[in-house]
Amino acid sequence: MGGSDENNPGVIGPSRLQGGLRAAGGGKFAAAIGQNRRALSTINPNLVEGRPHRCAVSKRPLSERNEVCGKIPPPIPQHRPVTRNFAAQMANKQQLKPEETKKPIQSVSVPNEPEDCSIIDVNEQDVPMFVQHTEAMMDEIERMQEVEMEDVDEDRLLDIDNCDKSNPLAVVEYIGDLYKFYKKAECTGCVPPNYMELQYDINQRMRAILIDWLIEVHYKFELMEETLFLTVNLIDRFLAIKQIARKKLQLVGVTAMLLACKYEEVSVPVIEDLILISDKAYTRKEVLDMEKLMTNVLQFNLSVPTPYVFMRRFLKAAQSNKKLELLSYFLIELCLVEYEMLKFPPSLLAAAAIFTAQCRISGCKHWSKTSEWYTSYSEEQLMECSRMMIGFHQKAGTGKLTGVQRKYSTSKYGYAAKSEPPTFLLEA
Repeated sequence: MGGSDENNPGVIGPSRLQGGLRAAGGGKFAAAIGQNRRALSTINPNLVEGRPHRCAVSKRPLSERNEVCGKIPPPIPQHRPVTRNFAAQMANKQQLKPEETKKPIQSVSVPNEPEDCSIIDVNEQDVPMFVQHTEAMMDEIERMQEVEMEDVDEDRLLDIDNCDKSNPLAVVEYIGDLYKFYKKAECTGCVPPNYMELQYDINQRMRAILIDWLIEVHYKFELMEETLFLTVNLIDRFLAIKQIARKKLQLVGVTAMLLACKYEEVSVPVIEDLILISDKAYTRKEVLDMEKLMTNVLQFNLSVPTPYVFMRRFLKAAQSNKKLELLSYFLIELCLVEYEMLKFPPSLLAAAAIFTAQCRISGCKHWSKTSEWYTSYSEEQLMECSRMMIGFHQKAGTGKLTGVQRKYSTSKYGYAAKSEPPTFLLEA
């Protein structure tokens, strides 16, 4: 077919292409495009009339590639001409020389368009370099903005119950009021920090030995965590009211665990098992008599908020993982053994344990606005209790009371006891 460019208005000839590139700036860019241009006669030698297809669309931005064809944009020089007889052009493709078929033309049909309407797509390599650079630069700007927004919102106040709105067991509508009630009622479960002065035959050291032994019994029976905290609470509340002889102290501990199991567990250990772990120091009748005495002295009030109740809520506020959770429980169980920690309310113990564990993991002071809001404790209010926990952590592996240390030195509890305490809080 051949022909000159003046005889075929639908084709952009060499002279017109080079002139347009010079007007647009010319140079190396024009030369690069000129090398990719092929003669019209080699593309479709059977073309009789070459006029622009009324629905042909030249190369568009990536985001508009699948847009329905509309107005015909002005032709871009580097694109190949589009003919009306496109099917015939594809049929004659086999007549092309091997070196001329390296860049096939892809036809993409558009729904709800006439049969003769096509959108021509070209290779990514044909996109001008400045367009690719601009798109990459815009993506980089968007990523920078996202990072800046993350930095701004890093310490914003979070709604920790938002993800549980569809869970009826989470009682999102009442959870706030429940913990307000727990905070007011926690004083009913507390005991005077000097109640041992009223006991004539036992002391702080005996209490520590009893609780350290009960922690090992709790671990061997594989009981729930809340059972252990309630057991210790029942022992302290009973001893704060009733004077007990030294030989009955272990019986008090075994009976308190039995009551806590009946309140918290699904499967309760039988009395014979509790007698067996006590080396048969007591009879079944003695256990039942002590159970009756304890429930009457405590006036059957077993529903008290222990540190465990607040631990679950405060860990959620801290957006904890398994490592933080195990380390927090390790610290607070160390406090169960220590008589001097009775001066702190359960909610403060729980918050201080989580704060200390977070400082250990992050390597610096870390107490978010969300944690401060849901615990109602600031970093300054937790420092005294946190420093005492660090001291207990430092001496956990020494002495005779090593029940908590051995428990949290196993793989089940993530070897939490083997972590180093955050001693930088002591220097502060």
